[in-house]
Amino acid sequence: MRTHRFLRLAVLGLTLAYTAPTLAQSFEGLDLAGQSKKKKKGASSKASSKKKTSAKRGKGKATAPAEDVDESSTATSESAPAGNPAMPPAAITPTPAPSATPAAPAAKPTPSAKPAAQGSPGLGLDLTGDNDKPPAPTMTFDAVDVSGKTADRQRLDAAISLFKNDEYEKAAMASHELLGDPKLQGLHVEARYVLAKSLYRMGLYHSSLGEFSKILAAGPSTKFFKTSLEWLFFISRKTQNETVILDEIARYANYDFPEKFRNEFRYLLARYHFVRGRALDQVGQTENADKSFEEVKRLALTIPRTDGFYPRAKYLEGLAFFRNGTRNKDAASKRGNTDVLASVEAMKEVVRLTRPMAGRTGEAAKLDKSLRELAFMQLARTHYGMQQNRFSIFYLNKVERGNTQWLEALFESSWANYRIGQYEQALGNLITLSSPFFREEYFPEALILKAVIYYENCRYRESNLILQDFERTYLPVHDELDGLVKKNMEASEYYTVLADVQKKNKDGLEKNGTDVILERILRLALTDQDLKKTNDSILELEGEMDLFSNKGDTFKYSELTKQLLEELKVQRTSLISKAGIMAKGKLESELGALKLLLANGLRIKFETTTKEKEFLEEQLKAGGRTAIVKKYKFSVAVADDQLYWPYEGEYWRDELGTYQYTMTKGCIERDTANRQMQSAEAM
Repeated sequence: MRTHRFLRLAVLGLTLAYTAPTLAQSFEGLDLAGQSKKKKKGASSKASSKKKTSAKRGKGKATAPAEDVDESSTATSESAPAGNPAMPPAAITPTPAPSATPAAPAAKPTPSAKPAAQGSPGLGLDLTGDNDKPPAPTMTFDAVDVSGKTADRQRLDAAISLFKNDEYEKAAMASHELLGDPKLQGLHVEARYVLAKSLYRMGLYHSSLGEFSKILAAGPSTKFFKTSLEWLFFISRKTQNETVILDEIARYANYDFPEKFRNEFRYLLARYHFVRGRALDQVGQTENADKSFEEVKRLALTIPRTDGFYPRAKYLEGLAFFRNGTRNKDAASKRGNTDVLASVEAMKEVVRLTRPMAGRTGEAAKLDKSLRELAFMQLARTHYGMQQNRFSIFYLNKVERGNTQWLEALFESSWANYRIGQYEQALGNLITLSSPFFREEYFPEALILKAVIYYENCRYRESNLILQDFERTYLPVHDELDGLVKKNMEASEYYTVLADVQKKNKDGLEKNGTDVILERILRLALTDQDLKKTNDSILELEGEMDLFSNKGDTFKYSELTKQLLEELKVQRTSLISKAGIMAKGKLESELGALKLLLANGLRIKFETTTKEKEFLEEQLKAGGRTAIVKKYKFSVAVADDQLYWPYEGEYWRDELGTYQYTMTKGCIERDTANRQMQSAEAM
């Protein structure tokens, strides 16, 4: 009996010995996975202390989600085998035995924590991936910190985040949505700022300008007033017509601009006053125009000589001085006028400052080259007005062949050469202007000059033929201009006439005789630079409106797009009205100039006919033995670096601007056509 009882006790002991480790392992696994709702005393002391530390660091801020910490702990504990050097020490610490002393209750596990499948040996690998990787770090408080922000503030932050991630369409729509909520009035300025920047990044510069204008209109007390002023300069560099920005900048002339934009602001403001002064001159408000031109000179003096905008400001200053000096009509008074002399010195300074420099390339070099040409042209015109014709020719010859001002320089040089009797050079320039390469250019006065030169050389028949050609070409233009002006249409309708011609030119449509005349009128009107720039702005606006069709469907069909398109249409209407007024004024001005040219042509024709009549009468008296013209002495010798090539009616592009016409016959009392050659022979 005792033996049987002993055997029973031995079997029970063995059973307990085998089952004890298994129970301990199961308990540890359940505890770490957070499966049990109520943890045993002391089992989670480390996890509890870790959470307490985190809460202390957060100081009231939202902590990381519990599963971010608990899952990483579980994975580490169960996936790392015993003795693995990479395993944290906490993972190999044996579970302490229950104590009789009550312990603080463990933190309640988060309901969303993923439960571990009991007895699943691969649980740790599933959570951590590669065993060689270190444990996943817990999230910092900054990554999830909302700092007590409201839901509205978070919506604006989301729009800002979209902008930073280059998702400009989404950022624009998110900002516009905030602007549509009147309850978020406190966030409207910042939301509009994000919207304006997003539109700029999308290439919608006029739309962006409209939004920045609304921010500026709110006044200097707003948060983004100064930075919005800076954005005006960025937009001015993207738009073709800077006058669109000038009006906006002039509204805030009394505010302190940022230092890095201050000189650019002074130049743009000077440009604004120059355009305004010239417009006031055109309507006869001389007194107000004087104030604007004085402001131009004052602003030019505030820009340092070392600044990049100084040459442009100096050019405007020279034009302002020239305008004041032109009140003296006779050449002698101009030569002694202090304003005219100041204008000459200002233009010379521009020429010195814009010399080509090594290393200066790109847009800056292009601007310098253009400004240098304009300064040469202004110097030439100033000297021409003072009847210093050789100085004028000198500066006109400085304009490089093929550049923007080159044809104008050739034409004006023809008049200066005519004045000093260099007829061959004057006629050579006119041959270039009449070439097929420049058939669409508008130089009606060239034919008048040509007729005058032939008249001066007693070639009356040729002079009459040239005048007939002038009337045949430009009388229809005069009649069409006269008809347009007499219609007294609305300002926008005058621009519509020009826009229709532009459309036909762009589409390559066939044009009848009237369209050809209207095309000449268009080129005639666009010779005015202010009208041309306004026209460019209208075309730019229309191009921006077309850009919306290239955007994503969500943006293209949004309420924001509808609103922006409506605002662009308003801007376009305003610009068309402005362009129409300018177009009408330009057409009236050119009509007056054309009338004067036609009248001068008739006068020359009358003089030519009278001279021809006198010659015929003398010839009759002398029995046909009197001559009016004789052959001139001429030579085909040229400089060593030139080649004489007889002109037979053909035009070569590389020969343009090099022609010299030889007058082989002319007035009987002269030996040569050129007075310069006569004076040289006399010496």
